[in-house]
Amino acid sequence: MLCTYIVLVVTRADAAETLLSQGKPTTASSTENAGSPASNATDGNTGTRWSSAFSDPQWIQVDLGSTQTITRVALNWEAAYATAYQIQTSANGTTWTQIYATTTSTGGNQSLTVNGSGRYVRVNTTARATQYGVSLWEFQVYGGSTPSGCGTANVAQGKTATASSTENAGTPAASAFDGNNGTRWSSAASDPQWLQVDLGTTQAICGVTLNWEAAYATAFQIQTSTNGTTWTQIYGTTTSTGGVQELTVTGSGRYVRINGTARATQWGYSLWEVQVRVQGAPPTTNDTPSSSPSQTPSQPPGNTVLLSYKKPAVASTSQNDTNCNPCTPDKAFDNDPASRWATSPTNGWVDPGWIYVDLGATAQIKQVVLQWDPAYAVSYQIQTSNDAANWTPIYTTTTGKGFKETLNVTGTGRYVRMYGTQRSNGYGYSLWEFKVYGTGGQPVQPPANPADPIFPATNLVWSDEFNTGTNVDTSKWTIDPGTGQNGEIQYYTNLENTSVQGGSLVIEARKQTLGGRDYTSGRINTSNKFSTQYGRVEARIKVPKGNGLWPAFWMMGTDFLTGRPWPYNGEIDIMEILGRNTNEIYSTLHAPAYNGGGGYGQKISTVDLSQDYHVYSTEWDSKHMTFRVDNQVILVADKDTVETTRGPWVYDHQFYLILNLAVGGDFPGPIDATTPFPSRMYVDYVRVYK
Repeated sequence: MLCTYIVLVVTRADAAETLLSQGKPTTASSTENAGSPASNATDGNTGTRWSSAFSDPQWIQVDLGSTQTITRVALNWEAAYATAYQIQTSANGTTWTQIYATTTSTGGNQSLTVNGSGRYVRVNTTARATQYGVSLWEFQVYGGSTPSGCGTANVAQGKTATASSTENAGTPAASAFDGNNGTRWSSAASDPQWLQVDLGTTQAICGVTLNWEAAYATAFQIQTSTNGTTWTQIYGTTTSTGGVQELTVTGSGRYVRINGTARATQWGYSLWEVQVRVQGAPPTTNDTPSSSPSQTPSQPPGNTVLLSYKKPAVASTSQNDTNCNPCTPDKAFDNDPASRWATSPTNGWVDPGWIYVDLGATAQIKQVVLQWDPAYAVSYQIQTSNDAANWTPIYTTTTGKGFKETLNVTGTGRYVRMYGTQRSNGYGYSLWEFKVYGTGGQPVQPPANPADPIFPATNLVWSDEFNTGTNVDTSKWTIDPGTGQNGEIQYYTNLENTSVQGGSLVIEARKQTLGGRDYTSGRINTSNKFSTQYGRVEARIKVPKGNGLWPAFWMMGTDFLTGRPWPYNGEIDIMEILGRNTNEIYSTLHAPAYNGGGGYGQKISTVDLSQDYHVYSTEWDSKHMTFRVDNQVILVADKDTVETTRGPWVYDHQFYLILNLAVGGDFPGPIDATTPFPSRMYVDYVRVYK
């Protein structure tokens, strides 16, 4: 991929199970040596392992911290596996109940559907497959809601967040509630500091999970409030050691606050993620995007139209340098969410800062939509004028939240101005988009998007079934030779590593010196041959297994071909799988405001995807994208949610398709002596429906 290294993502509690065991206290009957402790099996790293002494029986157990309902156990065995073992649960770590047993295990990756409950989960092995001990790369326990009725859904994700301070523009309060473990909130370097979230309604709170960065709190309190002013403490500690803390609490409130009173370092406080759980069942999610009323995007009121598109704009200052070229006022009114206006760093990072648009004639203003960059206004006014000299406020706030703000207003004037009086950080003001809706003026009609498909889409508009010829059909695909990005170590050849065999495209990675690299592979795309805006895009693929292998099916915005740099063109990763753990799949979106390690994405754990073909797809329209493997939802990306929690939605234009098999790189990690060469990625078909 051009850009998808180190994507840290979390599984939706309402779309898949919850991983309960990672990072929890883990013990074992024995360890082979100091380098293979029990904790290695629950650290989320498939490059570390637990191994036992060379005798039977042996066991490894994890303490989940509280009684949980267990629905699945995933075992990733090293070559020294167990032929006979039991999965057991316990409420006290002493008395055990069997929920699964086998005497014919063949090792490898095993995904076991189970039904049980307990605080402790144990793998009890009674017969080894080799003369060595037993060894697990990973031991994962999944479950749903606890018997106590505390839900598993994170009700704080995407909700409005505020903080006492932020370290810089890149670490806002919202980053702790965006569902992305690659973004974080960090505070100023002083005590006390606080971070709070507005859940929208008063709820019964039963659990809080804190994922601290290295700059954690040794002393803090969890507090709740019904009004955001009067606070009640529901948890407190003076001996925190940071890391991931799953706290069982009892309280109620609309607002939840983490109040830090003593820092562990000289820096401020920093949280990757905060999750809040409440009593009752988690909300359900309909897999069909257009059928969810909660995901209806905001609309301009009445019969209003967009008045500001392509209209002349003026600002207090603007930036035009290597960091933002150009970030002139017109970029806020071009209906392009990947371009922006910003005040100049030379003399514009001051208060006040402003930008206005000339609508061409007097208009009745009904709505203003601001899509902020992290350099947003905390205090600002929306003003109107008939002469661009005398201004009348029609909206005023001192609590601007940034991201996307939709303001329903009433005003009249030819000119509309955002007048900022307090910046959110040490930078200036910056807007991706400034849209004015109403009647009158002299509007210019923006280009219309194509009609949204109706899902399930059944009109096949493009496909390759790979049923003819012996190699790639170059009337449909462009060969893309050369080196990769992100630390990849292969050289992509010109058709030497691709072929059509038995009704499938084969992309083969080899240990072969070419193009200054010691490994070769294949990469093809549909650039200048086929592109699409919206629809169902799918491929049936069988992926290879092996450390350092990185098969992918993805899309890039076609404006990349005409010079727009990544990530401003947008990237849609339908499927990425890491050969070191083929039980997991990632789907991710990349844009100017969220990309690389901060991409908007998720992963799920499922069956071993290297054992057979699976269908990877996205259903995409102007409001949503739903990503699936077979019928299992990976990610539902809602346009309004992305814009109000992460940044602009840059996917309403043409994209082309890409298939490749990378070797090595920052995301999959290195190859090693166990990586098989040649390794093959098989593609049965690629299809696009409207």
